[in-house]
Amino acid sequence: MTKNIEALLQQLKDKDYRKLRSYDAEGPILYPIDFFGFHLGKPEKLIPKEGNVTPNYSRIITKGFDAIREELVVSIQKATDPDKIAYGKRMLADLDACIRISDNYRQTVSTNPRLYHALQRVPRKGATTFYEACLFLNICIYFLRIFQASHLGLGRFDQYMYPFYLADKERGVTDEELFETLEAFFISLNFDADLYSGIQQGDNGQSIVLGGFDREGKSVYNELSDMCMEASLELNLIDPKVNLRVGKDTPIELYQKATRLTKRGLGFPQYCNDDVVIPGLIKLGYAPEDAQNYVVAACWEYIVPNCGADYPNRGTLNFPLVVSNVLKEKLADCDTFDALMVHVTKGIADACDEVVQRYYDRRQREVPLLSLFTDGCVESLTDMWLGGAKYINYGCHGAGIANATDALAAVKTCVYEQKTITAEQLLEVLEHNFEGFEPIRKMLRRCSKMGNNDPDTDGIASQLMTAFAGYMNHRPNGKGGIWRAGTGSAMEYLHSAAKCPATTDGRKAGEPYSSSFSPSLDVKPNGLLSIIQSFTRHDMTDIINGGPLTLEIHDSVLRNEIGMEKTAMLVKLFIDLGGHQLQLNSINQERLIDAQKHPENHPNLIVRVWGWSGYFNELDKEYQDHIIRRCAHIN
Repeated sequence: MTKNIEALLQQLKDKDYRKLRSYDAEGPILYPIDFFGFHLGKPEKLIPKEGNVTPNYSRIITKGFDAIREELVVSIQKATDPDKIAYGKRMLADLDACIRISDNYRQTVSTNPRLYHALQRVPRKGATTFYEACLFLNICIYFLRIFQASHLGLGRFDQYMYPFYLADKERGVTDEELFETLEAFFISLNFDADLYSGIQQGDNGQSIVLGGFDREGKSVYNELSDMCMEASLELNLIDPKVNLRVGKDTPIELYQKATRLTKRGLGFPQYCNDDVVIPGLIKLGYAPEDAQNYVVAACWEYIVPNCGADYPNRGTLNFPLVVSNVLKEKLADCDTFDALMVHVTKGIADACDEVVQRYYDRRQREVPLLSLFTDGCVESLTDMWLGGAKYINYGCHGAGIANATDALAAVKTCVYEQKTITAEQLLEVLEHNFEGFEPIRKMLRRCSKMGNNDPDTDGIASQLMTAFAGYMNHRPNGKGGIWRAGTGSAMEYLHSAAKCPATTDGRKAGEPYSSSFSPSLDVKPNGLLSIIQSFTRHDMTDIINGGPLTLEIHDSVLRNEIGMEKTAMLVKLFIDLGGHQLQLNSINQERLIDAQKHPENHPNLIVRVWGWSGYFNELDKEYQDHIIRRCAHIN
């Protein structure tokens, strides 16, 4: 780390720079010793319209705003449809505003020679150096945010920035100089993060995707990929969140390198399995070349960059609530567990219908500037969400899969197999939220859980996922696209759970679910290997909207080389067994509890919240409590 980066990082951590923000600010501002600029000047949170996509930064950065403007003017001149002409002029007005603000801003930073010189070229013209490309990307982020697009991922940064990296190397720029530029850019991403919208602080979508394989099966992990990993490791910041594309041919050395990031407690990299994701996306109708180029959205949903306007977190299917409703209405009438599962499947179908109908006619708000960054929209003068993009698919989360599985497994064991309780008695227990029935609650909690590598229990989970995918995948969404099923939950592990009464896994009314595709809270499975075996038993290509297995690992495991190697091997096993997505939290429950009581002693404690990492002390207590409870199976 150079002295410049040390000073810049300290400036970020001190947070004194925020005092320079002013409600009188009329454009972007520049902080001392920073050479990226384009920071938000007003100390108020941005109000988002739409987002959660990955624009085609490469096209804009390579061509420059002036060239894009020329293309847009030509399209407007050729058009005959008044509506398209009007929309084209809206895009043009937004682009002209960006150019005007950039020109004015250049004059205000004349005391910063490096930034001032670069702004003589970008953003009007295309970037020619790695620094110019990073600066241009920073400019794009600034304008897209102030024009109310939110949760914008940075996509395959190591791929579209690689040509600029190589060009600099040919010009004699050293790795040390390139690394300093990269670290300064990463730090710059964090300056405005407190002003970005999100469910919680840190939930802002600033993710990068590294590595992966091309269509011939060759790894595209390159020198810049490695540099990004090293910068993230050295800076120890929540942005950018790192997503690592891997597969069966990924060498153990890369997993070992990635485990160093996990050891820092960053909650990333998140691993994405090319061998599962790409075939899954192709099954959903994505062209092979687009599926091969996949990225993640703000959290973990799989989308395609450049030409996609997918809305991957459009709806949620509340699995435990579906099961609860079916048990209440049908349990007493079912003589066998198989008969009960027929009704559960019907309940899932009905829930899918309700989600599809709820959003069928809902119109998404237009963000003309964001459409400029989406392939095809300039040529067609059409908003990305109204037919301008190649893909406009919706994603539906599947919240609480493990809780629903555990609830059904308990019914199967206690009501149908061991007959230790009748259906009527069990329904009465649920009605009373287990009050006065603690022995029965303990009995239910002793039943097999998802994560114990029990084929029967995992088979129930597979039935649920098969039904969900079967009823949701390929359903028309009313926008020319389809629906996609996934195993994620996002914040719904709290919000959907709050709507659900007591369930037969022993969970009380309103208590949280597990995060995404993970064992239920407070469950103590038979070790991490057991969890991985359970959560890789299903064919995940059929339920590929995204939703990771989240594992908490006690930080003591990673304190020596043996623990590091075993963790890397565990990740490789998950990928080799067909797991689609994995994120690890290196965590210490005692430290988390102390951080709740004494936050001043843990100002930079980072945790994985759901599909993103944030500072523990900036989270609401309900999210802090959830993360603490997730540690149950490691203590």
